[in-house]
Amino acid sequence: MEWWHAALLGLVEGVTEYLPVSSTGHLILVSSLLGLDTPAHKEALDAFEIAIQGGAILAVVGLYRARVLQMLRGLAGRDPVGLRLLGNLALGFAPAAVLGPFLEKPIDRYLFRPLPVLLALVVGGVWMIWLDRRKQGNPQGRRIDQLDRRHALAIGLFQCLAMWPGTSRSMVTIAGGLILGLRVRDAAEFSFLLGVPTLGAACVYKLAKNLLAAHAGTAPSLFAVLGPAPVALGFAVAAVSAVFAVRWLVDFLQRSGLAPFGYYRIALAGVLGALSLAGVVSLSR
Repeated sequence: MEWWHAALLGLVEGVTEYLPVSSTGHLILVSSLLGLDTPAHKEALDAFEIAIQGGAILAVVGLYRARVLQMLRGLAGRDPVGLRLLGNLALGFAPAAVLGPFLEKPIDRYLFRPLPVLLALVVGGVWMIWLDRRKQGNPQGRRIDQLDRRHALAIGLFQCLAMWPGTSRSMVTIAGGLILGLRVRDAAEFSFLLGVPTLGAACVYKLAKNLLAAHAGTAPSLFAVLGPAPVALGFAVAAVSAVFAVRWLVDFLQRSGLAPFGYYRIALAGVLGALSLAGVVSLSR
């Protein structure tokens, strides 16, 4: 992998991870157009695309460090509001943590195919346009510190929908928060914070799986195939670009709502579908 390949993929990951547009769809498109998804490199590339999510996680921890510190104080028994938020995030994370390991193989086998990925993009786009027209996300809605346990768990169940490739974790959790009465800014913040354990667990799991397979001699390590420098560069670019993407997204959602992202998703599905039929990109693993 060339350094600019790593930088470009890191940029795509950082920009699209928290936008409700499907980072999976964008990474599939860019990787295929760059010619990186060859059979020899596919497994290492998949691990790389998960590993650079760590940069996006770092960006959220930095941007919301006041909330993170508040939760740490809550864990130490010095901030009840922080402890409640931490508990809500744990509840939101639980469904994906339980279902994820069991669904990994069926998802890879049945859903990483052209029709399911394109269907997820289109259905998600239509849903976001519909939500926008219903004017969800009232400015007078609940704040993040008013979220109760039932609603936190419900957002976690929404997050499980994002296991379907092309859906977008950000989309389903932000939309779920709006449906449950959170303000736009607070729905986005809870979605971003919920991404820290969710993406972090996926990142650690995928990296450990790749390195253990390399140690056993059954698969190459992503560092051996791609090189440690490109992985570090992709991580760094993802972190920096995610900072700007998150800041921009919160303001944009408050001004323009979800509908523009819905139309974009439908257009992206059209582009990916056309390129897949032409044999330019592959939507399967």
